[in-house]
Amino acid sequence: MSYQHYRNTTLGISLQDALDQQISTQQITPELALKVIKQFDRSISATLSHKAKTKYSFKGKLRVYRYCDNVWTCVIEDVEFKETHGNDIIQSTKVKIVACDGTKKD
Repeated sequence: MSYQHYRNTTLGISLQDALDQQISTQQITPELALKVIKQFDRSISATLSHKAKTKYSFKGKLRVYRYCDNVWTCVIEDVEFKETHGNDIIQSTKVKIVACDGTKKD
């Protein structure tokens, strides 16, 4: 299962911009660009699930939350992130978390 929200990352936006430019100069077709972006969705999801191993705990004030179409969206204020097995601490005034069901469905 892949999710489109990775398209809103810096990497996803850069990829989309490059594809749009190639479409506008007729170097690739829109159909090929769509295949590339769908592969990006699958690849980034698979890579993050297997390669990202650092774990953080966090605390803050939950201001907004909603659950729609199997997607949780939470806005947390005055957040402090702590690395589980280290001394790193990251603080932020506001964080938006989007969480999706990560189980594979055939």
